[in-house]
Amino acid sequence: MGVLAHPGEDRLGHDGARVAIGPTRAGRYLRVVYVPEPNGIFVIKAYDLSGKVLTAYRRRMRRRKR
Repeated sequence: MGVLAHPGEDRLGHDGARVAIGPTRAGRYLRVVYVPEPNGIFVIKAYDLSGKVLTAYRRRMRRRKR
């Protein structure tokens, strides 16, 4: 999954989970909630970003590039 290989953001979530946000190769933006495991990862949930959440993510990425 491209988002996990090269996330725009990768933050700590709840109960040991992590949240990665970023673009896919197809151009969609996903938020992926996952748990790192010794032999890989366990994806809990993955969904498209849209609306205000996507706008806020893009704004953070623009500010980060400065």
